[in-house]
Amino acid sequence: MNQALNKSPKIMVFCDFDGTITEEETAVAMMTQFAPEISAKILPKIFDRTLPLKVGIPQVWESIPASCYPEMLEVSRSKKIRSGFVELLDLLANLNIPLVVVSGGLRFMVETVLGDLVDRVEAIYALDVDPSGEYLHLSSGFIGEIELLDKVKVIAQYHPDIAIAIGDSVTDLNMAMQADLVFAQSRLIQYLEDQQKSYIPWENFFDVRDYLANYLPTAISSGHASPLRPAVK
Repeated sequence: MNQALNKSPKIMVFCDFDGTITEEETAVAMMTQFAPEISAKILPKIFDRTLPLKVGIPQVWESIPASCYPEMLEVSRSKKIRSGFVELLDLLANLNIPLVVVSGGLRFMVETVLGDLVDRVEAIYALDVDPSGEYLHLSSGFIGEIELLDKVKVIAQYHPDIAIAIGDSVTDLNMAMQADLVFAQSRLIQYLEDQQKSYIPWENFFDVRDYLANYLPTAISSGHASPLRPAVK
């Protein structure tokens, strides 16, 4: 990648929310709680990639009565953030590197769980929910060919020189395939191995922070995204 003389590369972190920032897959748990029958039918097809996200996700969420919305808000408040996230934000702030939350889940869930941390992220991209009708209705400003929220489109609008992706599941696959450096766990690891895409395994955000504490100064000075140690393929 070509950089102007003495110009630092534009580095950005794009982080999934559900099952990544949160300790558990919040959306999946909520789907199975409020729409158990259709979740049992649809979710396996989404995970084995035989049903596009753009088709399957609305089928589940939009089967939930809008009267459940207040209870869903309460459930969201009980979800925990994965350890080390604040410390990762501290590192990125010190280096003036923005973190963007990109979620195939629901915006109200993201904002409820993050709380005051909303002000510490660059932006949040997620699905908006309209509970004014009989059933929930989803909308997205970044609909793609496969995804209801196309994370690759979100990244593209920022034009980063180095895009770092953090994720855990099928909704993060396309984003990870386009990123220069990927932190993966859970189902995303198998998807990336199937695609022979390199990744860095992680368990908590302390792992991500510690890796980036060494990686980012090198990336800033060199202007490219070569891993410090061999990534898993």
